[in-house]
Amino acid sequence: MDLAVIFEHKTRRACAERALVLESLGIPHEIVDDGVNCLLLVPAEFVEQAKYELWQYEQENRGRQVRTRPVRPVYRDPTPGVVAYVLVVVLFAWVSGQSLFGLDWLAAGRVDGELIRGGEWWRVFTALTLHSGLGHLLGNIGFGALFGILAGRLAGSGIAWLGIVVAAGAGNLLNTVLLETTHRSIGASTAVFAALGFVAGFVWRARLMAQDRWAFRLGPIVGGLALLAYTGSGANDPETGENNTDVGAHLAGFICGFAVGMVLTTVSDYLAHRRLQVAAGAAAILIILSAWIIAFSG
Repeated sequence: MDLAVIFEHKTRRACAERALVLESLGIPHEIVDDGVNCLLLVPAEFVEQAKYELWQYEQENRGRQVRTRPVRPVYRDPTPGVVAYVLVVVLFAWVSGQSLFGLDWLAAGRVDGELIRGGEWWRVFTALTLHSGLGHLLGNIGFGALFGILAGRLAGSGIAWLGIVVAAGAGNLLNTVLLETTHRSIGASTAVFAALGFVAGFVWRARLMAQDRWAFRLGPIVGGLALLAYTGSGANDPETGENNTDVGAHLAGFICGFAVGMVLTTVSDYLAHRRLQVAAGAAAILIILSAWIIAFSG
């Protein structure tokens, strides 16, 4: 029986996929490995039919093939960013609790819907460093450090925390715009969920868990939302000190963090530069310090 080659590829898998097409149509075929490439052969009388069926197969699957440039996570040491986060949060918790310099840090820095809408934008950042009690502080330190480690491993410590701070500020602003003007809150929980969203967005957009099945494609998003629901407690009422859940701030932080994580995958090739990481980390701290300076200079 004369056999003719209708397809060849360097991998056997590609030939096997097309062999399944021919098998489903009852077309005799054979796979041969010549040591260099893998060959798919059919009897001479089936050549035209087999070529046509494989052409149709290629056309049907062309639209399904997603060609994306590989995204390379940085995988740098996330420790510096996490240490800086803990130090900043603890420092401001102490100075505000001591009313250092005779200042009312809570009144000057908390999220206040009416004041933010009136132009005091810095509150979306200063509120991230204020806490209503030790439990609230420790909870945000623990989860913030955990998600910060994951984010730092993906994008580098400095870039990750700059993205988290920006996303958290945007989340507080978004939450303020959507809620009534009497809304008030404090706490780093918005930053915690911004970090969680950052990780989910980066992993999803970078296709680090990419699979053919939809459940795997949506895995990072579903996992992020599940953690959001599970850990979404610990927000506060600055007037009473009660530990209430600010679901709006958590969700807004997650959404903004998710967006930032996705955007950063488009410039992943540049994230590994050490100077850029250091500059980004310094910028994250500078944003917080500048916000507090403006808060007390007004």
